[in-house]
Amino acid sequence: MKKDIHIPKVENVYVAVVNEYNDIYKTNDWNAYIINDKNVDLEMVLIVVRGFTEAKVTSTMRHKLDKLPAKSFAKIEFMQEEVLQLNNEFKITFFEGNNMFDKTYLFRKNTINEKAFQNIPVMNKKGVLVK
Repeated sequence: MKKDIHIPKVENVYVAVVNEYNDIYKTNDWNAYIINDKNVDLEMVLIVVRGFTEAKVTSTMRHKLDKLPAKSFAKIEFMQEEVLQLNNEFKITFFEGNNMFDKTYLFRKNTINEKAFQNIPVMNKKGVLVK
């Protein structure tokens, strides 16, 4: 039965972690974003996030966006410095038209740092990107 379900390949949807200045707290914060670099809107976007290593697992966080417009981005969550030392997994499911898409994005432990910065599409910022 499971073999009969076809889930198309996800393209032009990314997860990025960006280090940004927080005007309220006067700190530099790491924030995770979902980026829609497609020419169509994404609907019913479900995001499940967890951090883990062999010895530690964080709480599972769940987020939902009703709609993510074409060529846009949305903040998923603030990431504490401590979780950057873990593997950070973002499982994203969404609808594009009548088709369901699903992909897991993984930031391996200690890979979220300024040495890994690159240009982030749509956002016009620098950060760490997983395609």
